[in-house]
Amino acid sequence: MTNTYYLLLLLIASIAFIIWLTAYKKVNAFFALLIAALGVGMLSGLPFENIPGILKTGFGHTMEKIGLLIIFGTTLGVILEKTGATISMASAILRIVKEKNAPAAVALTGFIVGLPIFCDSGFIILSGLNHSLVKKTHFRMPVMAAVLATSLYAVHCLVPPHPGITAAVGTAGGNLGMVMLWGIGLAIPAALVGYLWSVWRGRKITHEYIEPETSEEMPKHLPPAARSFMPVILPIALIAAKSVLLLFATKEAIAQQTMLHIVSFIGEPVIALAIGILISLTLIRKEDKKEWSHWLTGGVEKAGMILAIIAAGGMFGEMLQATGMGKNLGDLLSGLSLGIFFPFLIAAILKTAQGSSTVAVITAASLVTPLLASLGLQSPTGLTLTILSMGAGSMMVSHANDAYFWVISRFSNLETAATLKVYSVATLLMGLTVQLLIWVLFIAFG
Repeated sequence: MTNTYYLLLLLIASIAFIIWLTAYKKVNAFFALLIAALGVGMLSGLPFENIPGILKTGFGHTMEKIGLLIIFGTTLGVILEKTGATISMASAILRIVKEKNAPAAVALTGFIVGLPIFCDSGFIILSGLNHSLVKKTHFRMPVMAAVLATSLYAVHCLVPPHPGITAAVGTAGGNLGMVMLWGIGLAIPAALVGYLWSVWRGRKITHEYIEPETSEEMPKHLPPAARSFMPVILPIALIAAKSVLLLFATKEAIAQQTMLHIVSFIGEPVIALAIGILISLTLIRKEDKKEWSHWLTGGVEKAGMILAIIAAGGMFGEMLQATGMGKNLGDLLSGLSLGIFFPFLIAAILKTAQGSSTVAVITAASLVTPLLASLGLQSPTGLTLTILSMGAGSMMVSHANDAYFWVISRFSNLETAATLKVYSVATLLMGLTVQLLIWVLFIAFG
């Protein structure tokens, strides 16, 4: 038990160390995360010879999951920026919703986009639009980044077909349709809490947004709004089509039918973003044709630092996972009679300790499922709420060991401290809100 408390103290100390290095000493986040990961590995008692392998595994797994997404996403963003498409899209949105409602429009967009696609993919795709809205409105980036991030995140943690909550349904034996319907209903107040906090707290952040360098003037002739939206909307639609397809067709059926196979292929996020890049090239005017190869190079170069920092976050998360911190803390709680709060606490501890919402829910489901009867959660409604309770726990707290945290920070040019103050606190409030609502629903219907 002493070891468990020591590991918890080590987690808190490592997060504080990262904040101190990045926010106050202005050390590059890659090196701050690398040093923290090494420190956790050595101080937790892991064999020294295993530490390099754990670092490489964390780096590689993160690159495997989102490396190409980030390169394609930054490249798409550069092209849309250089052609003036992001300004065209922002102007069209503001004509419809008015400037004062820009954060609400971004939040609603994130919520809808987040239903079929992963939160990191959605944020990468929409980040260029967010930058344009910041330039054209009085709202600062901490507000706009956080409202987009939290709306995407609410759906990602609570609504199938996102992988964590879907896997939990399979493990616990729940009803996928019921989890989806109740999950959407709970994701709405979660996104609302995230929105309210982001607007209130984000407005107070005045000095932690790094203004992007703009050495070139924007094009004088902007492309039409409809064509500007196409490279963004089409990838989202393709990814959504694959998600819907996977809900209603088996892998065998997809493999046997050519049309379904094609939809599955082009709906893969990496392929969908590549298609978006190809479409964005049609926005380039004749006089700029000679520049397009430089824009592609610029996209890859811009992705380099973002990739390094996000992969370093993966190393930190992998090191925390290797210590067994989440399992030890879960075992600590297993003897307590917490009812519907037990799955929530297990998932929250796992999420905070190792960074991945998906891993947190999947692991929590395997720990909680054998205990459903003893916890009094075996009824159909109790099972649905148990799964959603784990989803609520997987929201909190998103911080330095979560790849999505660094996607938000780097793609929004926000300093680490600003992202922690606005987005990370929002995830804490969102998870608590959803769990309290689940507790009320359990009392009423469980």
